[in-house]
Amino acid sequence: MTTFLVTGGTGTLGHPVCERLRTAGHEVRVLSRHAPPYAVDLREGGPLLDRALRGVDTIVHCANIMRGDDQGLRNLLDAARRAGIPHLVYISIVGVDRVPLPYYKAKYAAEGMIEQSGVGWTLLRTTQFHDLVLRLLAGLAKPPVMLIPKDVPDQPIEVTEVAERLAELATGAPAGRVADMGGPEVRTLAELATAYRRATGIARRVVEVPLPGRIYQGLRDGGHLAPEQAVGRVTFEQFLNARFGTGAGL
Repeated sequence: MTTFLVTGGTGTLGHPVCERLRTAGHEVRVLSRHAPPYAVDLREGGPLLDRALRGVDTIVHCANIMRGDDQGLRNLLDAARRAGIPHLVYISIVGVDRVPLPYYKAKYAAEGMIEQSGVGWTLLRTTQFHDLVLRLLAGLAKPPVMLIPKDVPDQPIEVTEVAERLAELATGAPAGRVADMGGPEVRTLAELATAYRRATGIARRVVEVPLPGRIYQGLRDGGHLAPEQAVGRVTFEQFLNARFGTGAGL
């Protein structure tokens, strides 16, 4: 039996990763700021982090990036070296090296820290989760008109499929950067918004709006897409159907 420590193990991705590893018969420790017995803020580190890593074979780093996360990752890597952890698996995002979003820049910097850490590593980049697109559209649907960035494509993927892949990678040897993982379809945000309207039954008009700036250009150019790695199986409409009921979004 292998022992895993999953950071952010109570989150959208971390929770299904933990489930899959436990189902496979492994011991799983969840490290989260509010989840005892390993309630650790990585930005602070401390003796409890060292205790959480004692006897661990592989770290799966799913914790969301927050302010100060560079220090949090540094603390995690330092503790991993002290504990002699042979393998760290990291989840990143397609396009972190192409789209100048601040969050993407932070993820890209984290990739570099891991690669130079001296700890064996595996890195998986994926496109955006269905859940993230849903939260975005729900926010845009609050006004009477849904204002959608014009001509921006997206390729959402089901988080449980990513969790399955991460669990598979975690049980193997360090593999460096593996093939990106994209959702099954590239769709415009306007098309996804229309599917969301049908699924939820909200009466909102969708209006596409061009935006200025390098971030918008990077997204419009598809820097965050992986059409050649469209390995996901669950479409956005199927995700909406599961979330909102039979026939939703279809």
